[in-house]
Amino acid sequence: MAKILVVDDEEDLEILFRQKYRQKIRSGEYEMLFALNGQQALDLLKDHPDVDMVLSDINMPVMDGLTLLSNTKEKNPLLKTIIISAYGDMENIRKAMNLGAFDFVTKPVDFQDLEITMEKTLGYIHQLKSTIQAMRENNILRMYVDETVLNFMGGKEIETALMENETIEATVAFIDLVGFTRISENEDPNTVVGLLNEYFDLMVKEIIEEKGSVDKFIGDAVMAVFQGPNHLDRATRACIAIRDKMALIPEYSEKSHFKPQVSIGINTGEMISGNIGSKSLKRLDYTVVGDAVNVASRLQNAASASQILMLENCAVNLSPEIKTGVVGEMTFKNKAQPVKVVEILS
Repeated sequence: MAKILVVDDEEDLEILFRQKYRQKIRSGEYEMLFALNGQQALDLLKDHPDVDMVLSDINMPVMDGLTLLSNTKEKNPLLKTIIISAYGDMENIRKAMNLGAFDFVTKPVDFQDLEITMEKTLGYIHQLKSTIQAMRENNILRMYVDETVLNFMGGKEIETALMENETIEATVAFIDLVGFTRISENEDPNTVVGLLNEYFDLMVKEIIEEKGSVDKFIGDAVMAVFQGPNHLDRATRACIAIRDKMALIPEYSEKSHFKPQVSIGINTGEMISGNIGSKSLKRLDYTVVGDAVNVASRLQNAASASQILMLENCAVNLSPEIKTGVVGEMTFKNKAQPVKVVEILS
């Protein structure tokens, strides 16, 4: 339904409009409101902020159409106004157009011409609202979907892109909040979620700072992926920054004795990047999978509080300024042979 406000000091105009547009009013296409001057119109607009379009005369008592137009333009830039005035009032019509009127028709009104003008205006309003809605939805989408996903899907045909994948060389980091379940047992759920979001925000800032992307949040853990030049160094620097900044945060409360610390596993190598999930259910997760990813997860599970673990054969590719220490051999699930592991010191 289009909501239309007609503003004119001719009282019999309401009867004429209701008669001319009775079919559209009865069918629910139009809802019409009427005001005798600009001030009445402003009062009606306060009570009906969902008005789509104003049809306004210019010369009226109390408040003229030009003043009304300047007021509505400031308060509701989406509201479009069609000026209805005598042809001899062309100077004021020009002023109205300069003030932002969408269009005009002259008196005596040709209702066929007016209806064409109204439909054109309503079409523009609908298009404008659809664009704004799409922008809002896109901004909401960006809160849930990483930029990497949008970039991956952006240049592709959507149907063919859904199940596409590619092999990439990248570094994956799993970062877990150690012992966070303890605070979940002793604090209000809203407090727990707020606190978790604070810790996640700290982690994400460091990941983004090193041009990494958040693949997903897994309970109280973060999975991050780093691609491009020096991805291993960038991932390692991000994890060092997260560990060190977490260490500076004091104990949350005497009740829970929770001190935020992280355990981290980092691994680099070849992995498959693409959409995983159910096309028929329309639920997909853009992620990376492969042995290199699994090893990073196993390293994180093996890491102690404030410890960053990495395979020795991966660490040899680190820049000299990143210091490591020997941990020793570890045996991981689905790995036939033990692997040599180091920890990132600084």
